[in-house]
Amino acid sequence: MNMDYLRQEINTWLDNYFENKGTYNKVIYDSMAYSVKVGGKRIRPTLMLYTYNMFKNDFNNILPIACALEMIHTYSLIHDDLPCMDNDDLRRGKPTNHKVFGEAIAVLAGDGLLNEAMSIMFNESLKGDKNVLEACSIISNAAGVEGMIGGQIVDIISEGKLIDKDQLYYMHKCKTGALIKSSIVAGAILGGASKGEINILDEFGEKLGLIFQIKDDILDVVGETEILGKNAKSDIENNKTTFVTQFGLDKCIEFCESLTKDAIDLLEKLSLNTNDLKDTTIFISRRNH
Repeated sequence: MNMDYLRQEINTWLDNYFENKGTYNKVIYDSMAYSVKVGGKRIRPTLMLYTYNMFKNDFNNILPIACALEMIHTYSLIHDDLPCMDNDDLRRGKPTNHKVFGEAIAVLAGDGLLNEAMSIMFNESLKGDKNVLEACSIISNAAGVEGMIGGQIVDIISEGKLIDKDQLYYMHKCKTGALIKSSIVAGAILGGASKGEINILDEFGEKLGLIFQIKDDILDVVGETEILGKNAKSDIENNKTTFVTQFGLDKCIEFCESLTKDAIDLLEKLSLNTNDLKDTTIFISRRNH
């Protein structure tokens, strides 16, 4: 399936979800929708749909869960940009949420997106399919304190400090990698994958999350704000330890290439059509924003 086609399907579902919502509280829906609709590559829901599609061809059945995952990701970006966090004023080429709606509403918009995502997943789970319940549990855990939030905590307390390699890997395995891996594993579970297939895709997701973060660190150094859609060199300005500060730019480029090969080799072990996941892996490793 074409990535642009899937992105349009995801965008349409999200647009419809926020249409005509709210009364006296309408501003919260406006704020939530603003950050959801400003764009983005939709990598996480796309990975879920691609993985699911290797097993079944009715991806519309899991589109609500895939879009809930994108809501979780967007909430994390709203909070990440706040003055008390990274204090960024640009996201996806547009002013960050708090620059448009103010800090208080931006905080609540992030909270709202997380809660809407959980409500969507609860509603899907109530239909009685155990695989849906298990997949949603994996996504929820990946977003929690032993996943994305845990990584964010380590990121915050590590600012201005030189942290060791183990802590760096932990931070990004949780902050960035957990949600990416959950999208793949959840997609496999929803598709009815075997335990062996899930194990391989779990390892693949781990490597893909690492590729994504190392590439992000590379782009923070060599990228341009206009292309990135967010402020370049923000990690340097915030005095953060990154893969580039720890290993150097050339080594990080080597890591990306090596991990990409390893990830594709893992997909080769599956007796399935993994072309979409292979193409997405290469896209992530070679992206310029």
